[in-house]
Amino acid sequence: MDFVELKANIRKTSGSAVARTLRAAGKVPAVLYGPSMDSILLSLDLQEFETSLKKGKKGLSIYNLAIQNGDAVTKSVMIKELQTDPMTRMLLHVDFYEIAMDRKIKVNIPVVPTGKSKGVELGGILQVIRRELEIFCLPNEIPDSFEIDITDLDIGDSVHVEDIHPDGDIEIPADVNFTVITVIGARIDEELEEEAEEGEEGEEGAEEGDTAESRGDE
Repeated sequence: MDFVELKANIRKTSGSAVARTLRAAGKVPAVLYGPSMDSILLSLDLQEFETSLKKGKKGLSIYNLAIQNGDAVTKSVMIKELQTDPMTRMLLHVDFYEIAMDRKIKVNIPVVPTGKSKGVELGGILQVIRRELEIFCLPNEIPDSFEIDITDLDIGDSVHVEDIHPDGDIEIPADVNFTVITVIGARIDEELEEEAEEGEEGEEGAEEGDTAESRGDE
């Protein structure tokens, strides 16, 4: 679990004009909110924040956010949303969410297959159906990823969510036992492609027949 240090300053005003002024000065407007607090308007140094992003993992890192307002007050937060300009990719706004280190939170954790399955070695195709899994855990127990050993997976085999047993007090709140990873046979894909090609040829033949009939009518 990553803990990243970051500083922020209180800002008194909001609005698009204020946001533009902050960005022109190398700042990023931000807001901090949580279940037991009123929202706080903040501003961040752009370069410092971009450096902090490189240190952590988006959506998984916990920030020790030191809020400067005379005396510094430090809060444990996570990034809830990053707003960027779709054209320039410039950071426009950051939403922080305050967390309690003794209270479980929901986060999405990436799925990482490890090894090479015997089914793939026989010509099968590995399919990662779920690239992330939602979990429920304490902030200091958030894993970097779920590494799943696929070595023994043969063609037709699958890993379901109930096959994954995380360490520690981590819950995967899944309503159904869905498939996470599977190995399918390449022949299935080939048959589907052949059926699609045959269907296209049939449609072309029908179109040619219709064209000939229409010429005969003329």
